[in-house]
Amino acid sequence: MRILVAAFGDAGHVFPAIALGRAIAARGHEVVVETWEERRGAVEGAGLGFAAAEEYRMFPPPDPNSDEGQHAAEAARALLPLLEEMRPHAVVSDILTLAPTLAAERAGVPLATLIPHIYPVVQPGLPFFAIGLRPPRTRIGAALWRAGHNRALRVGLEQGRRDLNVQRGRLDLAPIDRFHGGISPDLALVATYPQLEYPRPWPTGVEVTGPMTFELPHPDVELPPGDDPLVLIAPSTAHDNRLVRIALEALADEPVRVVATTNRVAPQRPIEVPPNALLVEWLSYTQLMPAASLVVSHGGHGTVARALGAGTPLLICPFIGDMSETAMRVAWAGAGLSLPWRLCRPAPLRWAARRLLHEPSFARRAAAIAAWGREHDGAARGAELVEALALRGAGAP
Repeated sequence: MRILVAAFGDAGHVFPAIALGRAIAARGHEVVVETWEERRGAVEGAGLGFAAAEEYRMFPPPDPNSDEGQHAAEAARALLPLLEEMRPHAVVSDILTLAPTLAAERAGVPLATLIPHIYPVVQPGLPFFAIGLRPPRTRIGAALWRAGHNRALRVGLEQGRRDLNVQRGRLDLAPIDRFHGGISPDLALVATYPQLEYPRPWPTGVEVTGPMTFELPHPDVELPPGDDPLVLIAPSTAHDNRLVRIALEALADEPVRVVATTNRVAPQRPIEVPPNALLVEWLSYTQLMPAASLVVSHGGHGTVARALGAGTPLLICPFIGDMSETAMRVAWAGAGLSLPWRLCRPAPLRWAARRLLHEPSFARRAAAIAAWGREHDGAARGAELVEALALRGAGAP
């Protein structure tokens, strides 16, 4: 069969899409990945077909009622010739790529949604997604969150549904009544660990597969000498080097070895590197995650998933977006600690790192999550589900 996988171009979205594409190809199917042109090398290097995506502004989105700027509907219309030529049996669309979702429906192709992080749809009675709060402990707390869901949250959901229906109208698609219309009701692949998901009833079609990991090859780095615990400072590729500076200062006099990366983000001023540390532009998670006793991160889901997959606890200093949510889920799961960005200074970071390195419960919990991951390949499970969706669409029993 022929499967189109479409992904937003940031590493945290396109790399899980590549992992899924490889797993689908391993089942004997033809796979094309549609994403940003700059990711062509990674896609083709993985042995998959590549199609350049029609890029349009996502943040902030253009006014849906204005004719100015590129809209998702126009990007979807530009994708239709590829669907007509390829005639895919299924389309997998990343949660941030609305255009392929609309194009698949317009072309009548079965659709799956890839969610490469924690499931973002709020369950009534639980905190709003992305603010980073734990589940309520009492019925009163749950009732308050349920009231907020029924009032404040629904206002935003109603606006999102109206904006989506404007885009649908541009493509002569009928309006929809349900919320979260960018997520396929037939199959949503949630590529995270179930241990990071709060207990809830799962909607039909939602499958928590486990993370889908992919990494570009990179030469190993020479680790700092000695036998002290190794701490990896792995900031998000989307942010500056403040976390690197603070963590290096915090750990300079600690009995640890440190490896930090700038992720090729050029520092605005030189970064002071203490004697117990190594600073590099890029590194291999495959090398460093299993060797580390602790990972310090902003909380990008891809980095968190790789650390937990290696059984390594995390200290997360969330910066923006859903990082606070991911940080709180890791702390809730007992596999790390969350240090709010306003407290991201040398003394608090040093205290948190000491606790994580000296209390064995964090490493035990991270190891238990890693053991689950070894038994559950997220990309392989996702490939099975996509194949089944395509077969149903083709009329197979």
